[in-house]
Amino acid sequence: MTFPGRRGAPRARAVDGVSLDIGTGEIVALVGESGCGKTTLARSLLGLVQPTEGRITFAGEPISYGSRALRAYRKRAQLVLQDPSGSLNPRHTVYDAVAEGLRIHRTPGDERAAVARALSLAGLRPPERFFLRYPHELSGGQRQRVVIASALALEPELIVADEPVASLDASVRGEILALLLRLREELGLSALVVTHDLGLAWNIADRVAVMYLGRIVEAGPVEEVLTRPRHPYTQALLSVLPEAPGEPVVLSGEPPDPTNIPGGCRFHARCHILASGEAEQAGVADACRTKDLPVLDGHGAGVACHWATARAEAATPRGGDTSRPQDTSRTGDTSRPDDDA
Repeated sequence: MTFPGRRGAPRARAVDGVSLDIGTGEIVALVGESGCGKTTLARSLLGLVQPTEGRITFAGEPISYGSRALRAYRKRAQLVLQDPSGSLNPRHTVYDAVAEGLRIHRTPGDERAAVARALSLAGLRPPERFFLRYPHELSGGQRQRVVIASALALEPELIVADEPVASLDASVRGEILALLLRLREELGLSALVVTHDLGLAWNIADRVAVMYLGRIVEAGPVEEVLTRPRHPYTQALLSVLPEAPGEPVVLSGEPPDPTNIPGGCRFHARCHILASGEAEQAGVADACRTKDLPVLDGHGAGVACHWATARAEAATPRGGDTSRPQDTSRTGDTSRPDDDA
């Protein structure tokens, strides 16, 4: 996905070659620094922005961008925003906030019962106690539960949660994460959780995808990626956690300008492995600077890194399998919903 540059500048490539699948009942965490393209990718999955190239499919069918088709799709894929205070109209009661989606989509049936069910699923019980309350009368955690209830009222199959607990107190974050996990178990919901918090990813996700400068650079089961990271960028992100062993890796500079993405590996200008000479010793330094890496398969585990590939090949006995860094084996059922941007 590209966007026009300011005052005649080149177009910015916010998301540039991403393949990502989300299976039924699966929670995928999308992590990375601010500005790496996480939110743009999430918006594209909801049909809020249209890809410049490629496609997004849901349940095997490409998304159509006609107004009627988008309305039907957005009933099946709902958004949970970061700031519950900004998401809720201060002049609307909790009942009206949850019922709004039902009215927009002209959902048949008993509206009051649907609102009560959604509030109960979100952990606000008895639901009738909250019907006539306004957002300012609720705690931060209760407001976020109302936002989640608003999404659940339409009985979606996919939830896209953008930093769902970032604005909440630490004491409340665990409750909201537990709620999302319970909803997955009870309703079979799929979820994409956008976050910069690797601890959140560890606690909630089945798989994690690490994004840098518009592209996923490492992906796989959360236990594998966060305990045995292979990409230098993932290693750097994990090194600054309080419980991480050893010294933190301090990345130099800022991510490159998305209007002028460098050749070779996108991370090479900030890569501590390249700067330390380890990539040179592995014989891949020139490739890091000049050779682009393929887009990772969205189904399973993989890493887009010349150095990680060289290490894996060196560690594999001659005649053995040398494909692990680009492993595309599936991790569970990825048949529905299927998002490929």
